[in-house]
Amino acid sequence: MLMLLTGVTGEPPAGNISFLNQLLMLFSGAAVITTPPTSAGQRLFPLSRDMISDRLRQPAPEHEHDDLHTIALKEGVRVTEAAVLVPLVNRAAGVQVLLTQRTEHLRDHGSQVSFPGGRVDPGDADREATALREMEEEVGLAGNRITLLGRLPNYEIPSGFRITPVVGWIEPPFDVEPDAFEVADIFEAPLDHFLDPANYQRREYHFRGRHRHYLAIPWEGRYIWGATAGMLYSLCRMFRQP
Repeated sequence: MLMLLTGVTGEPPAGNISFLNQLLMLFSGAAVITTPPTSAGQRLFPLSRDMISDRLRQPAPEHEHDDLHTIALKEGVRVTEAAVLVPLVNRAAGVQVLLTQRTEHLRDHGSQVSFPGGRVDPGDADREATALREMEEEVGLAGNRITLLGRLPNYEIPSGFRITPVVGWIEPPFDVEPDAFEVADIFEAPLDHFLDPANYQRREYHFRGRHRHYLAIPWEGRYIWGATAGMLYSLCRMFRQP
């Protein structure tokens, strides 16, 4: 089982943002450039399961000129198909996004924040089946507790993964049983936080001859970045389009 990466190979580790900036400047000789994405504003509509499902049925918005964090895999590149679940929890205080933090000992992207997910297995009927299977393996929540609402646009990363984000709705109460080898923590963050474009940071860095762009969206000491932040921003844009 593979938990999907929060960022591409070679990107900076999760952790304290100030320390991260210092580390990147030390090794690359270049400062991290941070600018907020375009278009900001507060949510002007109530969030409900039906409303979210309706939004996900709309055509995906076109790329913006400054969407430098997204890539398209080149023709001929070996592609690994994968899927993640974007779990939305219907709490009384407001809809929450359920996220996991990878264990520190993992060789690839230890301690990073991610969605439950992984590569498509031959026995998976579709990407939804992959996302639900990985959710149960990593978080311990069975698929029959999750109502599928739709998909976000595929998200491709330089390591060759084409990730299909599947959005699911969860009604509490429920128990979780994290996979102790891969999952150090399971936490929830308000969906409102991720639907405000002003909370996202556009960043770039130079490291070992590579120049990469990525998004980050910190929340209460958690540094959420890379593919996870990119997919959350896709969700944000689905709600911001007319």
